[in-house]
Parts: sequence; structure tokens; C-alpha cells
Amino acid sequence: MTKTAFITGGTGFVGKNLVSLFLEQGYRVIAVGRSARPAESADGDLKYVAADTTIPGPWQDDLQAADVVVNLAGVSIFNYWTASYKKSIYNSRILTTRNLVDALPGDREVALCSTSALGYYGDRGDDLLNEEEPAGTDFLAQVCQDWEKEAFKASAKNARVIVMRFSTVIDKSGGAMKIMIPPYRFFVGGPMGSGKQWFPWIHLQDLLAGIAFLVDTKEAQGVYNFCAPESIRNAGMASSLGRLLHRPALLKVPGFAIKLLMGEFGKSILGGQRAVPERLLSEGYRFKYAGFESAMKEVLGLS
Repeated sequence: MTKTAFITGGTGFVGKNLVSLFLEQGYRVIAVGRSARPAESADGDLKYVAADTTIPGPWQDDLQAADVVVNLAGVSIFNYWTASYKKSIYNSRILTTRNLVDALPGDREVALCSTSALGYYGDRGDDLLNEEEPAGTDFLAQVCQDWEKEAFKASAKNARVIVMRFSTVIDKSGGAMKIMIPPYRFFVGGPMGSGKQWFPWIHLQDLLAGIAFLVDTKEAQGVYNFCAPESIRNAGMASSLGRLLHRPALLKVPGFAIKLLMGEFGKSILGGQRAVPERLLSEGYRFKYAGFESAMKEVLGLS
């Protein structure tokens, strides 16, 4: 019998790639997004649903057929954080997850893979962060805590809950690279603030393969850090990008300027997490891109 995957945020950067992966694996896929529905697919195993998932509605009916649910919904944090925008960041994650859990079938096991973020830990300096480390206290850390609490409520409905704490996702097709690479091409790239803060990252191919790995590993449940095994500081990332692009990477962006221009969000990006994917590694996942430079060579078409 064909299995069904239900994906919120299914029309976004990660979502559309995950849709393709599940289709390749023989799933029927239901992709939910807030934006206008993409062009109709010729693939009869793909259904698009346009909905605001922060509000209960007919979109929840499709969850009754789901074997795998992947929760990727949430407005971007890459914006100036007004009070209203912070409310959107919070509600788009917490309310969507609550509505998903409410609509899950309770008569059979469903694998719920729900996104969180490494922002859960807050800015922890040089601390090495595995999945057992406590939460931080800033705004993003609180969002992540509440987000995860909503996801784990699905355990009471017989769901196998997998919480994925995402790091920055890099890939040639989009994501952070659209923002990070252009300054170097125009000779104005360099570290942000002190450059000493840790930059957790993961290649899109490993993120997608990691999700598939956990779905297929029937014993997998709980929290997983989704980041590459090899850590890098912001200054090291800048140096690597400059070297690969044959550009200087000496123009530091002062921390006070970032805070002035970007407010509370600017303060958050001057922090970092030295996270490790301890559980993914211990349970047998092998990264295709463990080091930043090898990942960037693929992104830049140099490998």
C-alpha cells in the first residue's frame, strides 16, 4: 500500500525539495502552503493544499490519511522584529503545530517530524551543545521551547515524535546562500561582529537525507540536532568563502551597526551555537558533507 506524507510549509525552500524526495521514494504527498498554489503537477501522487495552518480548517482532514507528517511551517526570522512580527514568528510555529497535533489520527502510529531550531540553546559561546543541553532564555529560545512542547503532545495520540533542531541550511538552489554569497562577489564580504561566534550549518542534501533516515528508523524519536559534525566560527566561514570565491574577506561588519540596522534580530545573529549532531551520528547517519569547505565547493559548483 502506498504511504502518504503530509508536509506543512511544503511550497518553501526546504519543503519543495522534501516533496521531491518523498515522491522519489514512492510516497503520495500532500503539500500545504500559504502562498498561491504552484502550477499543477502531472504527478498524480502530489496534491497541493493552500491554507493558513495557524487556523483550524478543511486542510486538517488530509491528516487522517497521513503516515508521515513533516512540519516545516513558520514565517522567516530574517526580518526586523517589530512586536507584531515577533507575534507572527511565534504564532506561525506554535499554532500550526497545535493544529497539526489536534488533527492527527489517534488509532495508529504516525511519524511526526516537527521542526525546531538550534536557537533553542540561546547564545552559549564555546559550549559544546548536544541534544541534552538546557534551553536558552532569549526570544528564539522561548519560541523553540513552546514549539517543541506542542509537538511532543502528539505522543499522547500514538505518534512517534521527532523534533529536528535545524541549523542554517545551505544549498545552491536557495536558502542562506542567496544572502551570504553576493557581498563576497562584490568585494565587501567579511565576518560579522567579532567573528568569534559559532556558525552552525547543514547542507540541504544532508538535511533531507537525515529526515528520511529518521522516518525509516522505526526506533528513532525525540530531539535531534540537524547540523554538520564539523563546527566553524563566523570568521572561519568568511575566510573559506573568500578563498573559494577568490575575494578578500577582511571587511568586518561592526556589531553595533548590525544591532542598529536590525534591532533584536541583529543581536541574535551576533550570537551562535557550537552544536553537534550527536544523536544522528550515534544512531548511524553518515553525513555526505561534514566539512564547510567541501559543502561550499558543491554549492559553488567547484567540486
